[in-house]
Amino acid sequence: MVLKKIVHLFFIISGGTIGYLYIPDIVNMLDFTDATWAASPYLGMALGAIILFVFSYFVAGYIVGFLRWIEEGLIKVPVGDLFSGSFGLIGGLVIAYLVNIPLTDINIYLVSQVLPLFITILLGYLGFQVGFRRRDELMGLFNFNRKEREKKRASDSEGEVTQKPQPKSKILDTSVIIDGRIADICQTNFLEGTIVIPQFVLGELQHIADSSDVLKRNRGRRGLDVLNRIQKELPVNVEIYEGDFEDIPEVDSKLIKLAKVIDGIVVTNDFNLNKVCDLQEVPVLNINDLANAVKPVVLPGEELSVHVIKDGKEHNQGIAYLDDGTMIVVEEGHDYIGKKIDVLITSVLQTSAGRMIFAKPKLLEKAQ
Repeated sequence: MVLKKIVHLFFIISGGTIGYLYIPDIVNMLDFTDATWAASPYLGMALGAIILFVFSYFVAGYIVGFLRWIEEGLIKVPVGDLFSGSFGLIGGLVIAYLVNIPLTDINIYLVSQVLPLFITILLGYLGFQVGFRRRDELMGLFNFNRKEREKKRASDSEGEVTQKPQPKSKILDTSVIIDGRIADICQTNFLEGTIVIPQFVLGELQHIADSSDVLKRNRGRRGLDVLNRIQKELPVNVEIYEGDFEDIPEVDSKLIKLAKVIDGIVVTNDFNLNKVCDLQEVPVLNINDLANAVKPVVLPGEELSVHVIKDGKEHNQGIAYLDDGTMIVVEEGHDYIGKKIDVLITSVLQTSAGRMIFAKPKLLEKAQ
């Protein structure tokens, strides 16, 4: 085993070095012989190398096992985590070196020798922790701003004076993916910029799709189908954000954090997430607001052709719906349930739950 041989070689070199430096002094100090050759540094080097070589046979297995454990742990760590942690560690060691420079000139052993070692270990550890815990922000900045920097450099090399600002990335949340209307919106090219799908949102969708509840399972599978359609069939640029904010448990909070990191816009139809985004000054697009904005405008006195499908809450009322889901309450419409009739709009009521239209059959208006 190559690694075991390297460990043996390390012990031999270390033993030879220690023997060369210290064994002659030990022999002279003990003064048990008058032979000058016994205090030879080369004899001490050979003796030290032999002693530690024999000792290495007892500890080499443990050392190799420990190194293998470290190797397996490092292999499992993502490259981004290693890079950000190493970057923070290097930064911490550089700061420690600069802090320790004036301390070495102080003629106090504790300050000049012990304190610099403590500062180096402490700042190295803190630098590694900061780099490791902020890895998502570092990797997010690198990944999502790389294309913008390349475009800027290309435009500068071509001598362009002005550059058109790039649209912000749109981050999809779980609710808007399951809703499904986002795919139709993307198909009409109303959303500009890159569509970002975080990995933690995909994980939540997968968890919903694997639920034992039939309704949840169907919702999760529909969401995955919508994502597949967006990624493969629609003319939009889709990117999967691989990072995760492990110190934040809630998916909604992770979405807000991601939007701040990459300067993106959250796309949702969740009312509560919309409000939290507004409070934290994070740009948000609500699909429900868009749907309400594009509903057809109807005014009192206009005529509509509707299909009455059920009873209303009040006596003799009928209920119909427009194509966009707007409910129409048809007065005196009970007798027309199951029929398609022409109605006249009498009033339009806007409530927090949406818009409600009141109408009455056109035939009754003529009869009057």
